[in-house]
Amino acid sequence: MESGPAIFAGTVFALFGAGLLLWTGTRVAHRAPVAHGVHQTAAAALSTLAGFGALVLAVWSFTRL
Repeated sequence: MESGPAIFAGTVFALFGAGLLLWTGTRVAHRAPVAHGVHQTAAAALSTLAGFGALVLAVWSFTRL
């Protein structure tokens, strides 16, 4: 019964992290701004860090099954 929330949270974190990394990679590849009003390097680094952090949380959630 307790595995349901862990599966849901892991799936949400995995989808968010993968989507954020894909979006950031696409924006950087097209040399488009990742965030308006923020330096390109800083915005790309922080969003990449957040994407990997979400993927780490997804893996952690899936190990709690």
